[in-house]
Amino acid sequence: MNAVVVAVGLMLILSLSRVHVVIALIVGALAGGLLGGLGLEGSLSAFNKGLGGGATVALSYALLGAFAVAIAKSGLAHALADKALILVGQQAKRGTGLLKWAMIGLLMSVAISSQNILPIHIAFIPLLVPPLLYVLSQLKIDRRLIACVLTFGLVTPYMFLPVGFGSIFLNDILLANVARAGVDTSGIQVTQAMLIPALGMVSGLLIALFSYRKARSYDMERIEQTKRVAVRYSPKSMLVAVLAVAAAFVIQLWLDSMIIGALIGFVIFSASGVVRWREADDLFTEGMKMMAMIGFIMIAAAGFAEVMRETGQVGALVEASVAWIGNSKALGALLMLLVGLLVTMGIGSSFSTVPIIAAIFVPLGVELGFSPLAIVSLVGTAGALGDAGSPASDSTLGPTAGLNVDGQHNHVWDTVVPTFLHYNLPLLAFGWLAAMVL
Repeated sequence: MNAVVVAVGLMLILSLSRVHVVIALIVGALAGGLLGGLGLEGSLSAFNKGLGGGATVALSYALLGAFAVAIAKSGLAHALADKALILVGQQAKRGTGLLKWAMIGLLMSVAISSQNILPIHIAFIPLLVPPLLYVLSQLKIDRRLIACVLTFGLVTPYMFLPVGFGSIFLNDILLANVARAGVDTSGIQVTQAMLIPALGMVSGLLIALFSYRKARSYDMERIEQTKRVAVRYSPKSMLVAVLAVAAAFVIQLWLDSMIIGALIGFVIFSASGVVRWREADDLFTEGMKMMAMIGFIMIAAAGFAEVMRETGQVGALVEASVAWIGNSKALGALLMLLVGLLVTMGIGSSFSTVPIIAAIFVPLGVELGFSPLAIVSLVGTAGALGDAGSPASDSTLGPTAGLNVDGQHNHVWDTVVPTFLHYNLPLLAFGWLAAMVL
């Protein structure tokens, strides 16, 4: 059996069995490496080699966590939560339907903006979501719906909008790798290629809004214990918070470094006195601990991905599919998308998946007679498949980090499974449709 299939399948089974994702990734990687002929020593060597690839991302998230705690200390997020609580009280007598949709719209808007307008990715989640949990729970909003909303905002913009992270994915990764594999992309409108798959994500969101429309109750005492320590905020702390966020944003764009941007933002809080110097060390440590799980999972996922590359079994998986395809474009498109789903579910990153599959899929797409536009759509969709729904993806880890601060939101069953069902399945269907009509 193919090593990639076994490794990803074992990782998913262990995750669904509530084994920690880091352990599931390690066990899956070792099993795939052994089956792929690397041996135990070779599998461990490849895994260790890949760990360094996730270190930069992990450190970035750790520093962003510290920055987020400093922003929370300023009271910015709590001020927003206080305003929302006032609105809850005002709406209580008239029903909370309007406020419920306002909260969902707010979180979706911020998630979308985090990819394009203010490219801070998932860093906003541990900053904004925990202070709002009390409000969301009073409104009895199902957190699985919030997970789906946040994941939609984290994935769909980079799939379709060529700005911020979208510019990196669509132009620097997708078009560049398709061109490198032998297809002329000079006249291709990448948004046209990804429009139909993006509509698949929209349809999944609409289904999620229906699936999780019913009220769901949470233990308010547990939320009270974790939601707030008394946080005092003032016009000065609000101003410093805005300046720190703006500085972090500018530095990140200027130096292309989330690490330096978050560090500068934290320094501004310390220098202004909003974060007292004697408290800085504890706050910094608290923030890094908050994002530690994401960091370790991303590091383990990088090791897992390196083992999969070393086995060489991704190419073998595609070659095995060719025998089933024949000359059928419809079957070819479906199998390519399924392979992309499998690879991304294991690696956890669409950005890392596209370079792996493009070199194989592009020649296959040309041989089957797909147009250049359809090939771009196929490769882009195959790469994005699995980002929503992978236990190791930051698009699922981020929502869990914010929604589970009180221990009432399970990563696999409340984030991974809902996002997989509501986004990967429609994306498969719409991606296949795009390949057939473009």
